[in-house]
Amino acid sequence: MEEKRKDRRLDLDVTLELSRIDDADGITTIKLVHVDVLDLSRGGIGFKTKQELNVGSFYDTKLQIWTKDIIEAIVKIVRRNKDEDGYYHYGATFVGMIDKDALKIDVYRMFYENEESKNK
Repeated sequence: MEEKRKDRRLDLDVTLELSRIDDADGITTIKLVHVDVLDLSRGGIGFKTKQELNVGSFYDTKLQIWTKDIIEAIVKIVRRNKDEDGYYHYGATFVGMIDKDALKIDVYRMFYENEESKNK
């Protein structure tokens, strides 16, 4: 399968906190959802959770990275698949992130690629 992402995905062992910020069915909700991050790039994030989220919904996120820094961004859920274990796997794009936080992801990518090349 051809890779369509312009940014390389990175494996990341952290937990992401999501707070819904859009208006769903006329009711504005702030719901915290804890998920397991599967991959991360400058353009978006992949994660899994038992919680069902709507494709097209927006969330304010707080992601603690390896340096203990917090990346804050707004994501839009663009893909959802359910596996046989009852987990939903999501793809989300970053629709709002400050440049400083995007740079943190780039720095992590460079560190990750450097560590990969050492292990070859």
